Amino acid sequence: MKKKYTYWQANEWWLGYLEEYPDCWTQGESEEELKENLLDLYTALTSGAIPNVRRVAELEVS
Repeated sequence: MKKKYTYWQANEWWLGYLEEYPDCWTQGESEEELKENLLDLYTALTSGAIPNVRRVAELEVS
């Protein structure tokens, strides 16, 4: 399974979020650490450990 994420570098830090969960950002000192933190964040968000998580989804309309 693959998940899309948005990321950028701000000074020494790499910042990013999973596109499905745009309210929940994480960071890393390198791009690789950011990816690891995004994986940890995904696990926490989908486990139910974090309450009231808002998500982005698609709705098909005619």
